Formats: sequence, C-alpha cells, structure tokens
Amino acid sequence: VRVRPLTCTETRRGDQQVVHSLGHGTVHVTAPRQDATFGFSAVFDAGASQEAVFEGSGMRHLVELAIDGFSCTVFAFGQTGSGKTYTLMGPLTQSKTQPVALGLMQRSFACLLEQSRSHGSDLALSASYLEIYNEQVRDLLSPGPPCTLPLRWSKTRGFYVENQLSVDFESLEAITSLLLEAGSQRRQTSAHALNRHSSRSHALLTIHVHSRAVSMHPAPRGGLWGPSACSSKQGTLCFVDLAGSERVKETGSSGELSVEANNINRSLLALGHCISLLAKSRGKQTHIPYRDSKLTRLLARSLGGSGITLMVACISPSSRCLSETLSTLHYASRARRVTTRP
Repeated sequence: VRVRPLTCTETRRGDQQVVHSLGHGTVHVTAPRQDATFGFSAVFDAGASQEAVFEGSGMRHLVELAIDGFSCTVFAFGQTGSGKTYTLMGPLTQSKTQPVALGLMQRSFACLLEQSRSHGSDLALSASYLEIYNEQVRDLLSPGPPCTLPLRWSKTRGFYVENQLSVDFESLEAITSLLLEAGSQRRQTSAHALNRHSSRSHALLTIHVHSRAVSMHPAPRGGLWGPSACSSKQGTLCFVDLAGSERVKETGSSGELSVEANNINRSLLALGHCISLLAKSRGKQTHIPYRDSKLTRLLARSLGGSGITLMVACISPSSRCLSETLSTLHYASRARRVTTRP
C-alpha cells in the first residue's frame, strides 16, 4: 500500500489527514465514526521515495523470477488521482536530472538489463504495450492511430491479443523512450475535477524475457572447449496501470468522460468480483467469471493462475476521499488472500 501526500488543493481546502502508517506493514484509518487498521506486506507513507517502494515491495525479486522463466505481473490500483501512474512511471515530464523520481517500470528495466549482463546468459528482450479503452483493446506500439485488436482464447495460451506488435530492445534508453512516447502521448487521458491527467484506459506493458543459458563442453579429440545448446526459459514481466475508479458526481464528468467513467468502473467491478471469488475458493472448484470484461480476461493468468503477482494499492490520505480509500484497502485485503500456483 502506498499513501500519497496531501495535494496543495487539499491542504488549502482544509482536508484532514485520516490515513497513518503505523510501521511493520500496518496502516490505520481514523475519522469520525470510522476507525480501522489494515495489515499488508508493506506500507509506504507520503515520505517514501520511489527507490524505497521499488526495494521494499519485492519488485527486484519479480525481475529475477521473470529471468528464471516465471510469468510476473505488477498492477497499481486505486481511485483516480491516488498516484498509480506516478508509482509505475514517475512524473509525466521527466529529465535526466530527475532519476530519483523514476517509477517501478524504469527501475525494473535497469535491473533487468543489469541482471542480463551479470548472468552470463543469452537474454533476448522485447516489449508489447496495449490499452483497454471503452472495452476495446488497442495496440499502443502500432504505427499510426491506435488500432483495435481482437481478444482470443486457446487451450494452450489462454486469453491473448491477436496481431499484437512486439518490439525488441537492448538498452534502457530504447525501452524508456518507447514507454514515454506510447504511454504519455498515445494513451487516452483527460482532465477532470480530481485529476488533470486522468488515465481513461487500463494500460498493460509486457516485457518478454527469453533467456538461454550457454554451457561449455570439451570438443572431440581433446580440442578447445566449445558452447553446447541447453535449455531456454521464457518469462514475462507485465506492468498494469489501471484507470482509477471514480464517482461522476465528484469528477464533474459528462458526455464522453461519463461514458469512459462507466466503462472504467464496470471493468474494475468485474476485477473486484473475480478477486473476491478467488479469495473465497480455497481449493474449491468455483467458477471465476474472467469473461465478464476484457481486463479480467487479460489478467486471468496473473490473478488465479500460474503467475506471480504484486498489487500496489495507492490511496489518498484526505478526509474527503475517505470512502474511496476504505474501499481500496478492503479490495487490497481481499487480493492479499488470493493464492496462485506459479
């Protein structure tokens, strides 16, 4: 759980801080007629740096698991304006003089490239990037306007996006510029009463990690040692920046913004329903309605399948956002009870 600082607008308005970190993974919410304590793997208060979140959330371990061939996912959840995109990507306008603000994505890329150099293994990296906007899956890396792609299902692959473009990369600069260009310029965003840069779509950036370890064997008749073919591993590292849940009354949305908000809330409701059922099942053969939305279909393997998943719940400490904050914390508590089979 990450608690963002109070904004200037909230401070000027006289909003009270109702969320407090008690340390040891505990967060306390206190307000009139509301008093609750929640426990999580880690809690980062308003003073926590981007580096502290990266190291303390277990993100570095996820990178290592992806290299080892596992399917790893990290997704940020919370109401609109709670700091999800900042946590994953850092500020929208970045410069080389601001490395301290880099988000989980860029730090993971750097860690991935660093590990590939030190592992002594042949590592091939590629990236694909899509968004779900108004229940349409769109490729953010395709040339021209984002094109809508069909979502398919197969017994071997599960749910997958057909004809999705994948781009190879070998440097931190290449993947970062790709991320910023697609994420900041092509992804659907709008301004409303609660957020000047509100994401109007769910974005999924997937890094495909193909590692092939090379071992040496003696050549015939006492010659020089040479390389031998050996097993390869294919892992993935998926970053999911969920659009924020919002109340149309609070955001002042109307027209197209209102339609977007309804689609966002509907898909988040489907995600919450799946998480609730996964948390309850405990080994029972319960039907999980992944097909209720495009988002839950694409996250099916991450939520209750063979993947390893980290959820970062972002919340506001403002008294005005108390209802949404409690909703996010209950949501995250249910997600923590879900067990996958990596």
